[in-house]
Amino acid sequence: MSSTLRRVCSKLSQMKTLVVGVGGITNGGKSTLAKFLHQKIHNSCNIAQDSYFKDDRLVPVDRNGFKQYDTLDALHMDKMMIEVYSWRRDPQSFLKKRGLIPIDSSVDDEVYVLIVEGFLIFNYRPLNELFDKRYFLEIPYEACKKRRSSRVYSPPDPPGYFDGYVWPMYLRNRREMEEITSEIVYLDGLKPKEEVLGVVYEDICQARNRLQGQN
Repeated sequence: MSSTLRRVCSKLSQMKTLVVGVGGITNGGKSTLAKFLHQKIHNSCNIAQDSYFKDDRLVPVDRNGFKQYDTLDALHMDKMMIEVYSWRRDPQSFLKKRGLIPIDSSVDDEVYVLIVEGFLIFNYRPLNELFDKRYFLEIPYEACKKRRSSRVYSPPDPPGYFDGYVWPMYLRNRREMEEITSEIVYLDGLKPKEEVLGVVYEDICQARNRLQGQN
């Protein structure tokens, strides 16, 4: 083994990593929670599933004329996994290339945290298997519909889209998710934002501290 390869392997062996999944219902507070965690946690990175939607013309339409956005087929999951695997190979280099940590920073005994946020992250088995922590934000039907109606989407939701597609697909995807894994912490998205953020942040801090304490 060359000296360069030995140095790389030694550096990677020192790194401790934590992969956090933030899932949940539409308009449940996923993005707010993920961004908060990224801002608060040192050496963290946030990857959002919504960034990997296929072009609108590639998303199929169901028999009711509704675009089928709430399926894995509407997403470039292959591209998303390339990013996730890139972080896993060398989280320090991943963050440096994106300007999230100084170029000259050292590894020391740091814990690197990847935050993955999205509505179907626990439904995609290759991704779900990577999570050390899973959080799922839920809100009831009426609150979800009200929040959804106040948001502006591109393209906009057509009439009847929430009741005819969004809510039924949420229930279907949730059932599928629960068949894949039971290791999920469910969060009440109607509770004060500060309370929800605080609970999750404290839980992750405890997990980071346990990793840092390992020999």
